[in-house]
Amino acid sequence: MMPTSPLLSIENLSISFGAKKCVNELNLAVARGERVALVGESGSGKSLTALSILRLLEHATTSGRIVFEGEDLLAKTEQQMRGIRGADIAMVFQEPMTALNPLYTVGKQIAESLRLHEGLRPNAARARGIELLRRTGIPEPERRIDSFPHQLSGGQRQRAMIAMALACRPRLLLADEPTTALDVTVRQQIVDLLIELQEQEAADRGMAVLLITHDLNLVRRFAQRVAVMEKGVLVETNTTEALFANPQHPYTKRLLDSEPRRCVDPVPAESNNVLEIRGLAVDYRMSAKGLRSLFGSAKFRALQDVDLTLRRGETVGIVGESGSGKSTLASTVLGLQRAAAGEIRVGGRPLASYRSSSAEWCALCARMQVVFQDPFGSLSPRMTVEQIVGEGLRVHKPKLGANERGHRVVELLEEVGLPADALLRYPHEFSGGQRQRIAIARALAVEPELLVLDEPTSALDVSVQQQVLALLTRLQKKYGLSYLFITHDLAVMWAMAHRVVVMKSGRIVESGDTLDVLHAPSHPYTQSLLAASMQVPEADANEAIA
Repeated sequence: MMPTSPLLSIENLSISFGAKKCVNELNLAVARGERVALVGESGSGKSLTALSILRLLEHATTSGRIVFEGEDLLAKTEQQMRGIRGADIAMVFQEPMTALNPLYTVGKQIAESLRLHEGLRPNAARARGIELLRRTGIPEPERRIDSFPHQLSGGQRQRAMIAMALACRPRLLLADEPTTALDVTVRQQIVDLLIELQEQEAADRGMAVLLITHDLNLVRRFAQRVAVMEKGVLVETNTTEALFANPQHPYTKRLLDSEPRRCVDPVPAESNNVLEIRGLAVDYRMSAKGLRSLFGSAKFRALQDVDLTLRRGETVGIVGESGSGKSTLASTVLGLQRAAAGEIRVGGRPLASYRSSSAEWCALCARMQVVFQDPFGSLSPRMTVEQIVGEGLRVHKPKLGANERGHRVVELLEEVGLPADALLRYPHEFSGGQRQRIAIARALAVEPELLVLDEPTSALDVSVQQQVLALLTRLQKKYGLSYLFITHDLAVMWAMAHRVVVMKSGRIVESGDTLDVLHAPSHPYTQSLLAASMQVPEADANEAIA
């Protein structure tokens, strides 16, 4: 019979950094063989709670009890915790490229815990590593075990992290945002894999999983029980079915109500084409190996026979897995990729014709702007918000005086919902959603016609994501902006796009009105994307479509 005491019991846990209390009197239990999701927005204390279980927090003051298998982890020495980490409690981190050591092969990193905790010799550890990679679904594990992290795809790196975490068959697995920024098909594979592995280990060893996430669709699919955190406080706990059907706390209701909403007005019939693409093809040169190197470098075709139009005030969504050509298409439209065949026309003129004059090319750059996926990476950490937003004005509107430029920057910040006192602050002083608003303000400063939006909401909480989508919709209606919206989130695509283009291996395999494509796909690849998606809202007869 299974023991009745919980595998993990967190009792009155408080975590503080100096005078700031980030987790306050948290009480949570995880039973043997159970899958529990800890849900909340960024800054709610989810990851701090997970890290505190493994005692990985630095410079933090922790009080309360974390009882695992009847023993208080907070009372153990660092030497004792080293014996627990990886062996009894393991963790799958959010970003495997950061968590994996780039200087060692995945095989050596998996073997490390096997040697430390189980005393396996190198050959035995390698054989176990190959079996773990095979079990987690990595193809050709005998070859991939000698690969470095950068030689694996995002999904394969996440599988390697899971293999490493399961190497010593832990009793508790902590999964911190394990599917963030993954394609829908890879996301489904990782979720299905975690469920399969947990159920296998639960039957034998009672392994439990504590999932840290803000993805509510993932929670609905994965977890048996949900705990909701707000600003360091646990506000609600219930079974998954009961919590989604009848949430009790106002914060939980607000989270569940934050899923994308479709608010798309028809594009006026008289709208002109802002962008026209005909027969676009892009090749990348690759270094050849063996005898082929004697005859020059090889070529990889990233785009093939791409046709696309975008009208004023219209949003065209670009959907596809990693490697499908979405980002290559965006960079080519922006003029960042010159090695292209076919034709791109902006405002009725060939893109190449603008390059004949530096003044014309500069003016074109003002008409086409981009908002990147990671605002923290795209905003200079050494510049204030005033300098970041005003930079485009200095370049493209040099006749504006300093006072006029400053006044315009304040107007732009108000436009995107940021206070004027943000002017002298730096990007690191803002949340993810606020940084994305700064990036949007920077793009709007030069009054563009076309915005390329490259995964602008993929790393944001559901509530912040809804706010950014609502902002983009409002700005489009006010200024008649045209959006080329790149994403792998089909729910976001449903909420924003008039038309959708599905890409696979550099080709467009299906295109049409968003609701037609998402609710009645004709191509098998589109059907597989929809089947892998956690949730796409049902059609509504009252929805406005182009």
